[in-house]
Amino acid sequence: MKINELTKMSICIAIICVAAYISFPLPFSPVMITAQTIAINLVALILTPKQSFIAVLLYILLGAFGLPVFSGGTSGFGKLFGPTGGFILGFLIITPLMSYFKGKTYNFKRYLFVTMIIGMILLYAIGAIFMSILQKISIVQALSLAVFPFIVGDIFKCVLSSFLAVKLNKVINK
Repeated sequence: MKINELTKMSICIAIICVAAYISFPLPFSPVMITAQTIAINLVALILTPKQSFIAVLLYILLGAFGLPVFSGGTSGFGKLFGPTGGFILGFLIITPLMSYFKGKTYNFKRYLFVTMIIGMILLYAIGAIFMSILQKISIVQALSLAVFPFIVGDIFKCVLSSFLAVKLNKVINK
């Protein structure tokens, strides 16, 4: 990989780490509102599928091995097997997929479609199923705790990240 690509990946990892600190707990849910969704979408829309996979994998490894980079400044392998672990691990799946399907042009509508359909829906499915299994609750309970309260905010985050990605890609990839 070229130094330019490594630099972009490093910046993207840093953005995900910082975004995890922008978090607001909800009294009724183990899942926090965070800016991570915006960061994950940006990573997918700025980097190639391979680069985005590596960036998210490194982010997860940093947190798993003790660097406090998960939501609210948490860390550890235990976090990956807790109520929100499916969402963290889901980032690893959705990011390269979104990156692959984003296309070659910097198109807001396509970016929005990719982040909402591939990103949101797939991440919700992975996170809710994981939570349901690990917490031994029904899928309806998991959806009520970890999906339904977040839909409106996540739509806004998809719009914002798609808009920012179009602008950033035009500057970064001149």
